[in-house]
Amino acid sequence: MRGVDRKAMAALSSGHLAADLAQGALPALLPYLVVKFDLSYTMAASLVLAATISSSIVQPAFGLWSDARGALWLLPLGVVLAGLGMAAATVAPSYPLLLVAVLVSGLGVAAYHPEGSKFASYVSGARRASGMSLFSIGGNLGFALGPLVASFAIVTLGLGLAGGALVAVPGLAIAVFLLVTLRYLGEFAPAVTGREARAAAAPSQHRGLALLIGVIGLRSLAHMGLFTFVPLWEVAQGSSEAYGTRLLAAFLLAGALGTLVGGPLADRCGRRRVLTWSFAAAAPLVLTYVVVGGWIGAAALVLSGAAIIGTFGVSLVMSQEYMPGRVGMASGLSIGFAIGLGGIAAVSLGAVADAIDLRTALLLTAAGPALAVALTFLLPPSRRSARLDTAAAPASL
Repeated sequence: MRGVDRKAMAALSSGHLAADLAQGALPALLPYLVVKFDLSYTMAASLVLAATISSSIVQPAFGLWSDARGALWLLPLGVVLAGLGMAAATVAPSYPLLLVAVLVSGLGVAAYHPEGSKFASYVSGARRASGMSLFSIGGNLGFALGPLVASFAIVTLGLGLAGGALVAVPGLAIAVFLLVTLRYLGEFAPAVTGREARAAAAPSQHRGLALLIGVIGLRSLAHMGLFTFVPLWEVAQGSSEAYGTRLLAAFLLAGALGTLVGGPLADRCGRRRVLTWSFAAAAPLVLTYVVVGGWIGAAALVLSGAAIIGTFGVSLVMSQEYMPGRVGMASGLSIGFAIGLGGIAAVSLGAVADAIDLRTALLLTAAGPALAVALTFLLPPSRRSARLDTAAAPASL
């Protein structure tokens, strides 16, 4: 049985890291942007929504394009746009231009994910959940490193907010790496046409996919809520911006480690079981972070990162198995549209923080994984069809 091709996966995962590193820098920039533009919590959360809408909601459209035509060139272009857009956000002279820069960065993220995740499925062989976890850890590490890179440039190097523009450097470097590996990646594309592959593939499980999108949306409520408000909450509690950034990075790094464990565990124990266990653990951990606080709360937040974010690869491969004839579209829906719901939820939480307080908004993030547990019991088994190895979409350099 064919295993994961390491060279191809290294390229795809590094591109995933670069794209999400740019987006992951945003919460570290928020405390400085709040001061620069005198933003409310709702306006700050709107920046996250702008990034999420452009990076997530439009992903299904890129997925359709990927399935119909193939577009490997989107991989280097996506990481370049993601980095340059976020770099522009750090020097934007006004709030409207700041929103535009964040939107451009998000479009780069959206362009990368469907094509990247589709080829990640091609190069993963029979151990698809394990392979997808390797692809996912690139993104999770990117989200974790983004705040650290931004904080290093702003605080450690003493460059101020404009120093955050250095987040573009990894994307530019990795884009070059992707350019020189595109031809090798293209060798993994199936030789059949998209129409023939879809005709041969098993039918889509629309009910399962709809329920899974609901699960991912609820997970994103916790993920994006904590992603947005942890640094602001720590500052409100009297901690420094740097401490809040480090704590968020630890939360995201734990998610990356959880992804490495979650994929192989799902291959052995089952996709749904891993989702259920993870979400059942996540809700009380989030509550402990907010209610207890201190080092115990910080430890609980880090563990919640492993439980919440660690299921990313599992849900991604399930979406592809629910929709085997349109792998790019399935990826766009699971990574993009469903996660975009989390960005919308983040703005709603920002409104709660403005109307009541930030503590209440953070407490509400625990509702996401708690409700997701119930939905996981309704998920039908996904088809682990070998046809996915040869399904859907030509490669176009």
